[in-house]
This record gives sequence, structure tokens and C-alpha cells, in this order.
Amino acid sequence: NAIDSVIVTTSQPKIRLDTLAFDRATIQVLDDSAVGTRILRFQPALAPGDTTRLRYRGRWEQHGFRNNGPETVVVDDGTFVNSEYYPVLGYQDGGEITSESDRKKEKLPPRERMPSIDDESARADTYLNTGADWIDFEATVSTAPDQIAIAPGYLQKEYEENGRRVFEYKMDRPIHNFFSFLSARYTVMRDTFRGIDLEIYYHKGHEYNLGRMMESMKATLAYLGDHVSPYQYRQVRILEFPRYSTFAQAFPNTVPYSENIGFILRASDKDDDLDMPFFVTAHEVAHQWWGHQVTGANVQGSTVFSEGLAEYSALTVMEKRYGQAHIQKFLAQELDRYLTGRTNETKREMPLMLVENQPYIHYNKGSLVLYALRDYIGEDSMNAALSRFVRDKAYQMPPYTTAREFVGYLNAVTADSLKPVITDLFETITLWDFKTEDASALKNPDGTWTVSLKVTATKFRADSLGSQTEIPINDLVDIGVFGDKQPGNLLGKPLLVERRRITAKETTIEVEVKEEPKKAGIDPYNKLIDRAPRDNSKTVTLKTG
Repeated sequence: NAIDSVIVTTSQPKIRLDTLAFDRATIQVLDDSAVGTRILRFQPALAPGDTTRLRYRGRWEQHGFRNNGPETVVVDDGTFVNSEYYPVLGYQDGGEITSESDRKKEKLPPRERMPSIDDESARADTYLNTGADWIDFEATVSTAPDQIAIAPGYLQKEYEENGRRVFEYKMDRPIHNFFSFLSARYTVMRDTFRGIDLEIYYHKGHEYNLGRMMESMKATLAYLGDHVSPYQYRQVRILEFPRYSTFAQAFPNTVPYSENIGFILRASDKDDDLDMPFFVTAHEVAHQWWGHQVTGANVQGSTVFSEGLAEYSALTVMEKRYGQAHIQKFLAQELDRYLTGRTNETKREMPLMLVENQPYIHYNKGSLVLYALRDYIGEDSMNAALSRFVRDKAYQMPPYTTAREFVGYLNAVTADSLKPVITDLFETITLWDFKTEDASALKNPDGTWTVSLKVTATKFRADSLGSQTEIPINDLVDIGVFGDKQPGNLLGKPLLVERRRITAKETTIEVEVKEEPKKAGIDPYNKLIDRAPRDNSKTVTLKTG
């Protein structure tokens, strides 16, 4: 069909517009400056197969001092501008009133956070953006003569023009309409891995964690490349930006990364520090698969296989680097953040498969659930499901995939006896309450130890408003016994970790270990969603005779 008009939105009101015009005649029929939205009517209408070019010119200027601090997008050293500062075509629901009280005043119905997973029309767009599907990308960026400017893609040419340093970039395959530009006085660390160029652009003096970041890039590329699908680009670049913001973000083969959480953050192998530079790097590199190869539709659940799988991938790569015992600290942190997030929910909690862009669910619960499922079904089965999912859904055109389809791939590699696990972890809000009431041990004549555990276990289902109902428990749960203190392991040296079926509220369990036990408990690594995880394990009382 012909297109007679188009919606153009510039969502950054601080941009001073000089030019916003198509290369054919248009009439402006709406100018809503409050949300930066215009409707332009073509004269004549744009015929099927026709093309037009939008010319855009804007300025970012700052005058004087703001009450709430300066704008930090364009700065002297470390500018970071992303695609949200450029025009977007089509209706943008981000401009809608979100406050429920304000909507009532305007006599508007309640606003859903995301379209339903069953909304087929919403599958025409990804959750990343609604302005375009896959685009061809190339950019020419100029900056100060002593800085390096970077955009996604591969450097085609560099030169000086009118006293400016100019860089031309071009991507060799389609990407989402999702890109960034950075410029700073960078020093560059370079390496290669399996024919992939690895680069870290950093501020001189911030070398502390560069080795961890480089190691993490290699480890993530190796694990996902070997077990999921080949990496799609020829380079990975990490780019430092100032600590005005504290996040990292994955664009195609390009990862802007705050100095505050990576470059100047203290991390050490000599104590129990969480290696966040390694972990965050792995998470962002994993987005080159989860987000930039497979992207979910703009419906409930899609962030579980972008943010959730990126977080899970980082946990897995971290586990390969530091060992399973070390991961308990990360699992404990993820569980704590999920439980805290539940208490702060203002609308309704959703099951993981229906998550509505809720970070405490798709990041924290997502990584826990995916890690737990891998533990149940095995790493090979998990990787087989992920590999098939990428093979079938990477770079797809609309309709985009959904969490229901993703869970279907997991179901396909899960034994019938374990299918209830997927119901508990993905399709419902299920919680447990494990506690070790008593832990004692008796030394045997042959030098081994018999450990006796008295544990309680309760299982609950919750609705979206937090109301919980107890349900019968019939679950396979880890039982663990631990010995002397061990670096990186909060519980101590693992002497035994095995899965037992728990079918009652109160259970007594006996196991035998070869060394003196110090701690023991049920679900000691907090793999399941426990409402009070700190009482899962207990110091062992040693008995005589």
C-alpha cells in the first residue's frame, strides 16, 4: 500500500533541531513538541517500492548551570551518544503517560508494561525498537584532532578535514536500528583470538582490569562460539566512558563500558572479591548472541532470552574460570536482588516466561532459573537447546520469536520426569523455604564421617500480587557437606554435593564423607528461589561414640 504520511519522533528535547526534512514535498500536520513527535504527509503519497531520504541536523548545546547538575552526554573527553538521539519513524509508545494516577485524571485506561505474549500484531517489532527491522549501517564521524571517534562496524578510512579527525565505519551485515558514537583521548590495548580482533579503548592510567576484560572476551567468545553458534563479527571493542553513568551496553561488536564498574573498580584474586570486570564483560559480549543474533518480539517474556541468557552465559563463563564453588557468591547475589525486587514491585510480578521488562526478574531470577535448569538437565542438553534456538531464530524477520517458543526448545531437551521443573521455574511464580534444623556428624572407625541432617522444606506458588499458597513438594534438591575453609568458597571445601528427592516438610538425611565436615545443608548453593536462603546451611556439631 502507498504511505501517505509518516510519524517522526525526536525524543530528546535538549536537541536543537536545525533540519528535519524529507527529500520530497511534505506537509506537517502535527507538531507535538512536548514529546518531540511530528506527522508529515507526503505530496504525493509514497508509492510501494519507492524510496525517500530524511535529512536531519541537530545541535546539543548547554548554556549556564542546571539545578540538577550538568548534562554529560557531550563532554570534553568521553562523549557517548547513542541512537536515541536520532529520529525514529513510526508510533512510539514511550511517549505515553505512564503514571496510573495521571492516566486516571485524563480518563485513560491502565497502561500495560508490554503487549501480551499472545498479541500476534506486536510480533511485527522487536522489543529493542519499533522504528525499523534490520538496517544497513555506515557512518562518518568527526571529532577533535587528539581523539578517536568510534561507531559500530569496521573502520574504512581515517583522515583529517577542516581541523577535525574523521573516521568512516561500515558494517558488513544488517544490524538493528541500535547504535552509538563515542569519542575520547583513548589509549588502545589490542589482541587477537581465533582471528577476531580484540580492542579495549581506555583512559591512560586505568589499566588495572584490562587483563581481566581481555581474558573474559576470549573466554566468552570461546564458550558461546564452541557450544552455541559462531560469533558473527570480526572484532570486539570495549570503550571506556566516564563515570557520570554506571553501566555497560552492548551494541553490534562494540561495548561502551563505564569506568566506574570496570576500569577503576577494585578486583583481586587474593580475596573473596566478586570479579565484576570479568563478569560484566562476559555479559556484554554474550549480548552479541542474545540480542544481536536472536531478538525477541515486543511482547511479554522477550527479555528472558536477551538479558536472562546474557546473565546466565556470564555465570557459566565465570564458573569455567573460577569453579563452581566460587559461583555461590554470584548466585547468592542474584537471589538477594530478585527477592528485594519483589518487595519493590509497584504493579504486578510476572512469571519469568511473561516478564514485562522487569530487571529483577529477567536479570536476577533469569540467571538463577537458567543456571538451575542446566543443573537439572545437564550442560550438553542446555547447550543443544540454545544452539538450536539460535540456528532457527538468528537474524529472523517478523514475526519475531517469543519466550513461549524459547521455552519450547528447553522442553524438547528435558526428560518427562523433569518437565515440572520448567513449570516451576518459567511458567509460574514458585518459591521454596528450605532450612537445616540440625547438622551433626560421627566419626567412623575407618576414618570416614557419617553426617546426619534434619531439614525442613516448604513449597509455595505466588500470584502476581504476591499472595502465596503452599503446594505439595516433590522435588530433587541438592544436599551438601563442606569441609575446611577454601578461597573463593563461602561454605568451605565441597566434600559431597548430591541431589535427593524431597517429598515431606521434615526429612532426616544421612550421608558419608571422607573428611571432617564443617558445614552442611539443603540447597546450599541457593539454586532454587528460597525466601530465606541464609538458613539453608548450618555448622556441623561433632559427636563422639
